Amino acid sequence: MRYLPLTQPDRDAMLRVIGAPDIDALFADVPEAARLAAPIAGLPMHSPEMQVERALAAMAGRNLTAGTVPFFVGGGAYKHHVPASVDHLIQRGEFLTSYTPYQPEIAQGTLQVLFEFQTQVARLLGMEVANASMYDGSTAMTEAVFMARRVTRRAKALVSAGVHPHYVAVLNTLTRFTDDEVVTAKPALASGKPGDDLDSLIAGIDGRTSCVVVQNPNVLGHIADLKPLADACHAAGALLIVVVTEVVSLGAVASPGEMGADIVVGEGQSIGNGLNFGGPYLGLFATREKFVRQMPGRLCGETVDADGKRGFVLTLSTREQHIRREKATSNICTNSGLCALAFSIHLTLLGELGLRKLAMLNHARAVQLAERLGRIPGVELVTTQFFNEFTLRLPVEARPVIRKLAERQVLGGISLGRLYPGVAALENGMIVAVTETATDADFDAFEDALDEVLA
Repeated sequence: MRYLPLTQPDRDAMLRVIGAPDIDALFADVPEAARLAAPIAGLPMHSPEMQVERALAAMAGRNLTAGTVPFFVGGGAYKHHVPASVDHLIQRGEFLTSYTPYQPEIAQGTLQVLFEFQTQVARLLGMEVANASMYDGSTAMTEAVFMARRVTRRAKALVSAGVHPHYVAVLNTLTRFTDDEVVTAKPALASGKPGDDLDSLIAGIDGRTSCVVVQNPNVLGHIADLKPLADACHAAGALLIVVVTEVVSLGAVASPGEMGADIVVGEGQSIGNGLNFGGPYLGLFATREKFVRQMPGRLCGETVDADGKRGFVLTLSTREQHIRREKATSNICTNSGLCALAFSIHLTLLGELGLRKLAMLNHARAVQLAERLGRIPGVELVTTQFFNEFTLRLPVEARPVIRKLAERQVLGGISLGRLYPGVAALENGMIVAVTETATDADFDAFEDALDEVLA
């Protein structure tokens, strides 16, 4: 239902039932600085429906969209081509309208799809078992930290400076209500290995460390060999958690499991799912079999029925819907099922060879653009070992440059000043992402626009 009219007596009655004095009390946890002091300027108030629709359409028309201009924005959400067959299949009624598969006798198709999805994710991440997806990559990372605490009975998490700051913000928000100690750092814009702090992470591991969290490729695009870090974690009894925000990279980069990870989480949006204005996306979560009973989320298993026929069921159901809340391994109540289905369909269509070809195309195109932009006077390529995303150091602050590029109809990347406000050492950094959707004409437009802005 798109329109829910409520009268003031309706609101008052609901407030009485929940014991809140007024509506403002419902927002007590939202910082005052983040609240609006007045209605949003420009929005029509108390206007006829058609007038509102026209006003909102005019506002939306001022946006630059990923499909209409050269687009080089990444930072955890990537513009890849999604075949039309994916949408065609996920819009079948039995997929589009199904909810959670709690009744296996009437949900065999959904359960089998999730079982196959788990198999694909486990193989992709190099792990032994995966769940049926989670809400998104950031919440999956937080759940991994909680899981590490349960496994190790320790509460100190070391988080690499190369982990996306939005993921870290989610972790910090949720650990406000737990006993976890989160130790984080800001990245340095060092040439060659920006955001790589593996040596300092190894030095910081002690007997209280439950886990070390790293991202690969990291937020600045750098790819690292995680084996030495994994060895150091295991020697100290800690777990290594690896975050992957660009899952297409696994078609070219060694999987986290191969490098010794104990828990791997990630964002699966790149395969099968469009940008969708920021969501819904899907969280990937996989681990080693010996830790499976501490893994959050849903897990689909294969079994046989009373007649010996193959069937699928939810297994090891340690979510809050199934057991007492304080015993649950997860209190996240969605597994992004339709997004997971889109991921599975697209990955099936690609196959292993197709994924590898797609990954190599992404890398090759990114190298081409990095070399071109690096030749512009004053621009320095600081990420020398990357997949399809790299960081540039500009001669001036990046945020105004990106706005000027947008005025020239080029969405040129993400400024580090936006991701790390107030960190002066990062203000000139700009992250650029290149996928198979970027054309030579897009490259020309970006190079010309950036050269013009910096001239």
